[in-house]
Amino acid sequence: MKDIIFKLYFIFQMGFLWAQNPNGVTGKVLDAKTQQPLQYVVVTIQNTNQMQLTTDLGSFNFTGVPLGEQLFLFHSQGYKDALFSISIGENQIVNLGNVLLEDDDITHLQAAVIRLFENDLSEDNSGSESISGLLQSSKDAFQQAAAFNWGQARFKMRGLNTEQATFMINGIPMNKLYDGRPQWSNWGGLNDATRNQEFTIGTAPSNYSFGGILGTQQIDTRASSYRVGTRFTLSGTNTNYNLRAMVTHASGLTSSGWAYVISAGKRYANEGYFEGTTYVANSLLISVEKKINDQHSINFTGMYTPNSRGKSSPNTAEITSLTNEKYNSYWGYQNGEKRNSRVKTIEEPILMLNHYFTINDHTTLNTSVMYQFGKIGNSNIDYQTVNSPDPSYFRKLPSYFSALYASDNGEYSGSFTPDYENAEKSKEAFLANPQIDWAALYRANQTAVLDANGQVTGYAPSQSHYILYEDRTDDNLFVANSIFNSQVNDNLSIQAGATFKNLKSHNYQKVLDLLGGTYFEDIDGFYKGNLAQADLNNPNRQVKVGDEYGYNYNFNATTLDAFTQFKFSYDKIDFYLAQTFSSTNYQRQGLYKNGIYESISFGKSQKINFENFGFKGGMTYKISGKQLLNFNAAHLTKAPGLRNTFSNSRLNNAIVEGLDNEIVNSLDLNYVFRAPKFKARMTAYYVTIKDATNTSFFYAEGIFDNGAGYTNTNAFVSQSLTHINTKNSGLELSVEKQLTATIKLTFAAAYSNNIYDNNPNLTVTNDALANVENTNPSFDFGEALLKNYKQAGMPQQAYSLGLEYRDPKYWWVATNLNYLADTYIDFSAITRTNSFNINPASGFPFPEATSERATELLKQERFPDLLLLNIIGGKSWRIKRKYLGLFVSINNVLNTTYKTGGYEQARNGNFRQLSQDVASGTPSFGNKYYYGYGRTFFINLSFSL
Repeated sequence: MKDIIFKLYFIFQMGFLWAQNPNGVTGKVLDAKTQQPLQYVVVTIQNTNQMQLTTDLGSFNFTGVPLGEQLFLFHSQGYKDALFSISIGENQIVNLGNVLLEDDDITHLQAAVIRLFENDLSEDNSGSESISGLLQSSKDAFQQAAAFNWGQARFKMRGLNTEQATFMINGIPMNKLYDGRPQWSNWGGLNDATRNQEFTIGTAPSNYSFGGILGTQQIDTRASSYRVGTRFTLSGTNTNYNLRAMVTHASGLTSSGWAYVISAGKRYANEGYFEGTTYVANSLLISVEKKINDQHSINFTGMYTPNSRGKSSPNTAEITSLTNEKYNSYWGYQNGEKRNSRVKTIEEPILMLNHYFTINDHTTLNTSVMYQFGKIGNSNIDYQTVNSPDPSYFRKLPSYFSALYASDNGEYSGSFTPDYENAEKSKEAFLANPQIDWAALYRANQTAVLDANGQVTGYAPSQSHYILYEDRTDDNLFVANSIFNSQVNDNLSIQAGATFKNLKSHNYQKVLDLLGGTYFEDIDGFYKGNLAQADLNNPNRQVKVGDEYGYNYNFNATTLDAFTQFKFSYDKIDFYLAQTFSSTNYQRQGLYKNGIYESISFGKSQKINFENFGFKGGMTYKISGKQLLNFNAAHLTKAPGLRNTFSNSRLNNAIVEGLDNEIVNSLDLNYVFRAPKFKARMTAYYVTIKDATNTSFFYAEGIFDNGAGYTNTNAFVSQSLTHINTKNSGLELSVEKQLTATIKLTFAAAYSNNIYDNNPNLTVTNDALANVENTNPSFDFGEALLKNYKQAGMPQQAYSLGLEYRDPKYWWVATNLNYLADTYIDFSAITRTNSFNINPASGFPFPEATSERATELLKQERFPDLLLLNIIGGKSWRIKRKYLGLFVSINNVLNTTYKTGGYEQARNGNFRQLSQDVASGTPSFGNKYYYGYGRTFFINLSFSL
């Protein structure tokens, strides 16, 4: 690089001496590796309106360049930007000669990093968002605090995600095979129709399933079980939606043996709490039951809840300081209206048929079948040979200039060379245009129409450089199960069940909008030749709206699980024993022959089979009528989800190396006191999960050792962490005290220590190094030193003090004060490997690296503790045997600003890069954060007939 700069400097000086014409700048841009001309390189004179694209010969020619010192920026997708300072004199033509650009996949890969992380953190089925859905049926003061007071800060009960719970509707497990979590949006907006619920905490026994270590939740939609009547509900809020309307009617069981329930609803927001977050959701449930006789009844349930929501972006502290906590980089104005580029759409109807068989007075058999189909889509902007459309892209921010360092000086770090002038200009430019410029994207997809005089008369559609697409998942799921329950005698009951699932999941990219263009090339612009082809069986495709492109494959999965349970009940002691067995089969079927992995992408992968078992038991000792002791223990193994089985399922059939079943152990001890005016529960728990697997994708610099012969120290990689062990232990406390007939005091507390309990193994796959001979370009980075790091994205301490007043005249008001602490950011595992201290250019440790500085850089960020005050109240009226109810809540009354989660950007992959970025005081790749709601309200008016 130094030689290039020296040659350019020499060329500049020669150009100054020989220039005889009006001032200008010319030159040619070449690929540094191939020495071939680069077309469509964007050459701009910074902070001016002058910009050109290089010709097919790689040349450019500026005239009328302003006099004085000018900054020329050369930018092309797949290459590192080049920035030169040039002094322009009067009547001088500066010939830059050959400008060499080096490979760098940064633009595309940075966008992909943002997308993948955002999906992990804010999908509807993420445990951090769904704890309130899991706990809404419980009445324990602790569970209520966890759901409605602590849930706004992403509290997780016992630090566990919802894949550790079993969620059921009419006895059918609803957890997704992809990641083990329920998709709450599949029944969202049907609150009135899903009120009939049963919930068990932890590994306590359930009559419907072996369950998970977090608990089991069962929703009953059997038509005859609903209260007869009609209920209308109208709500207003300023959270993710603004308006909600619902109506539910239940007929009850008629004399002819029929019963039906209809529930419909709609939620809507033109803009939710965060900027540009639209929300549209419709909900419909129909349940019809026919009682054939006293022994047999058949019930049909259908649910259809199409919904779409605009997402909000995680932001660095720099971006938040320039804007505010509500800032969202995903939207921009189009024709005067806000348009979000990242919208999640879910349409997955559920059809369910249940046969209820009452064998005798003490024995039942419930047999069910379910079919679910539909789509989940996540939209985004794709682009080729143009600049990133992201307004918060790091090269557009002040820190890009204020965190600059000179090139390394041999083995030593270059000096700090901030460019504060351009940092200020970059700040002004960002503040002037902080959102997506949709009009500019459309212009980039059009070509000018010229008249005979060369004047622009209009614009015509041409090849699209920007398009709107979505990552699509189209699932077809069939489930059949049967649950047997018998009260054998006064002391013994038996439950048994079996469930079969068969899933075919079609995953692909789909073109949604060409943004004014005519077609989009189905290639990867960061590769050449066959490597660039998405599908070698159909190369060089030009795709249009509705077409599949990019990646295209099926997941095929089948599972079979069964359980038995024996519950014994006596005067002083109750106890139970349960066991389960499951068989899981996965297979990927590639529909595209990817150019990078042509030998392992098309066709079926090998079948992967997992067999698992589980045992649990517990005992309750009844000290007295008011007091009891309860103990539960479980040991089970679980198959990894589809998500973590394949290392890069979008491109190939490769299976994660070192993949294994998870081993789960859970213990809890409970003391319960129940009296008319005082209720309390104290729980101690201990949970371990071993041999878990996690896959992720990101762009990192300086992680490969050039001295060891690798072609590039930077890469977009897929990372697999295997043999992850975690340990969750803690205490829970729930207290309710009725102070007077109208006043009640509640207190809830959670204290936990949720940590990583070992140093898992980390492997990285670099697609850029794949070829026919090397179909698995993976690198073993050894152990990631994660032991005793905190599990991220949840408060590990939570306390709630509440006071409630209920007036005899049917109105009530309550307030609660919540203190939440010990929330930590999600860390980058690759920087915790031994490669962190190694200079990729030489293969030797950085001379300036010290253990003290490394400890400082890698210290896991702990978010500030927070205090949240909530107020709720309500009133009900009886009007001619009809009921009118009003409920009002104000959350975060003090309008506290707080972070709910975030992650370290993995881009700075070694000690020097991270140390320089942090030492600059304005890091270009600082941590990204999600923020909670400020002061919000919820008003609900219901009318029951």
